[in-house]
Amino acid sequence: MKRFFQPVPKDGSPAKKRPAASASSDSDSLGGDAPALSPAAAACAIGEGDSPPAPREEEPRRFVTWNANSLLLRMKSDWPAFCQFVSRVDPDVICVQEVRMPAAGSKGAPKNPGQLKDDTSSSRDEKQVVLRALSSPPFKDYRVWWSLSDSKYAGTAMIIKKKFEPKKVSFNLDRTSSKHEPDGRVIIAEFKSFLLLNTYAPNNGWKEEENSFQRRRKWDKRMLEFVQQVDKPLIWCGDLNVSHEEIDVSHPDFFSSAKLNGYIPPNKEDCGQPGFTLSERRRFGNILSQGKLVDAYRYLHKEKDMDCGFSWSGHPIGKYRGKRMRIDYFLVSEKLKDQIVSCDIHGRGIELEGFYGSDHCPVSLELSEEVEAPKPKSSN
Repeated sequence: MKRFFQPVPKDGSPAKKRPAASASSDSDSLGGDAPALSPAAAACAIGEGDSPPAPREEEPRRFVTWNANSLLLRMKSDWPAFCQFVSRVDPDVICVQEVRMPAAGSKGAPKNPGQLKDDTSSSRDEKQVVLRALSSPPFKDYRVWWSLSDSKYAGTAMIIKKKFEPKKVSFNLDRTSSKHEPDGRVIIAEFKSFLLLNTYAPNNGWKEEENSFQRRRKWDKRMLEFVQQVDKPLIWCGDLNVSHEEIDVSHPDFFSSAKLNGYIPPNKEDCGQPGFTLSERRRFGNILSQGKLVDAYRYLHKEKDMDCGFSWSGHPIGKYRGKRMRIDYFLVSEKLKDQIVSCDIHGRGIELEGFYGSDHCPVSLELSEEVEAPKPKSSN
């Protein structure tokens, strides 16, 4: 798999950029013949009455999203390999879904979805496992935000390098409420020039009468409203639980005709594998078009890749062996599409290489820095 990220030294720290040459070093490179500017000449070079431009505020440019399918289990079994991946890719932000860690609060008491449960002996032990993992390299330079469910279900986390301080972090799609979304499905970090949205979309389910169809329709409606109202360019990532086109699944006919115990929904558009029904795919397409969003992976990778073009893989044993879907995404506002440097899926094959114990593999995005248009020169 091609690697688009900057190389990382052996100590795991990000590779440092070569500093820009100073005026004195430019003079040295020219043999010392270039005279230094006088203060008056320097003022004229900047523009009379102008002040030097303020340094650009550095923002995250490298991102990873991963459905961990229980972060605690990954930390107990597959963590060293995942740490090597993080050290190699060196993301500025890691968005995690299906954390499956319960929120703080004793039984029957109000819960705190932003904190890990620690009121029992077992929960304290589990919390210590998590805290130790996130305070050791390469994670000691990151800070984590949680949005957790009341039980070991769903939940999200956003892990951001400490040098990138968000202006605001929200846990609800309305961005004004201090409340968390049910089951901890949303984290939104606001930076100077963009919003970063991490979501774990609810599964569509198989049966209308179980209310899962209705729950997913309501979620999609709220997401449509959100993307139409954002006031900054958006980077939306996570397990979105939908494969948009046939190219996004390994076996379209298998997924289109899939049934649970022979049950067939009354509406034909709701038939098939959850995440690949016509109704879900059409709603997703409408969210993309109405929100003016670009699927970053598909923007760069136009052809179907049967080896490493899918982010979810069925169990290696049983009828889902070799059946794979792309349901983990980076969607970016059209304004950002020209800044997409790379977007890669880091797992491959039916044996789940690069999945680190989950049934999902990490997906990464790198953006270039925004290039500002030059200001017109003064006629004076």
